[in-house]
Amino acid sequence: MERQWETLKEYKEIKYEFFEGIAKVTINRPEVHNAFTPNTVQEMIDAFTRARDDERVGVIVLTGEGDKAFCSGGDQKVRGHGGYVGDDQIPRLNVLDLQRLIRIIPKPVIAMVKGYAIGGGNVLQVVCDLTIAADNAKFGQTGPKVGSFDAGYGSGYLARIVGHKKAREIWYLCRQYDAQQALDMGMANTVVPLADIEDETVQWCKEIMRHSPTALRFLKAAMNADT
Repeated sequence: MERQWETLKEYKEIKYEFFEGIAKVTINRPEVHNAFTPNTVQEMIDAFTRARDDERVGVIVLTGEGDKAFCSGGDQKVRGHGGYVGDDQIPRLNVLDLQRLIRIIPKPVIAMVKGYAIGGGNVLQVVCDLTIAADNAKFGQTGPKVGSFDAGYGSGYLARIVGHKKAREIWYLCRQYDAQQALDMGMANTVVPLADIEDETVQWCKEIMRHSPTALRFLKAAMNADT
């Protein structure tokens, strides 16, 4: 089904759109498999903050442009000592601020994963409330291959979702897992054909928005209280 998504604000590296109570944040760097820079992350923080404060928005969807990648993590071309270097030439790890915002924002956040969710991209889908995966989705971590790691949600919260043994396997071996494997280990909620993923995601959003936003807000806070 074709939907007329309304652009709420123009950005350089993401899209921020709205449709019938749903805010959609799209990482728009398909030429690098939707890898993020500090600028990308800052734009996402701004968009998520706007969605949080917009009374019309009931659910937020996070996705990547195109069918090949949800997000491939931090753009290694701008990686420097102390973090990733943005236009201001200051090394940053502001993706940690984004992860925290997704966790504390008082509205459900759904990751709509097409293609690769790798490295920091996998961590982003992990911290979302729900993950809907296309049948071409691939999940995994790569950090230890290049001396990188996630000492926060990407490891600790992942262990809570899939269990400690499986989380250690994911990080220590740096393998990739297909959508069905992600579903089986509890890292995804459902798997649908690629052609149907937006329809399915919108349907989930509509079902969620039938319920009390106050109840959902406090349920999210309660479920996140110990992490």
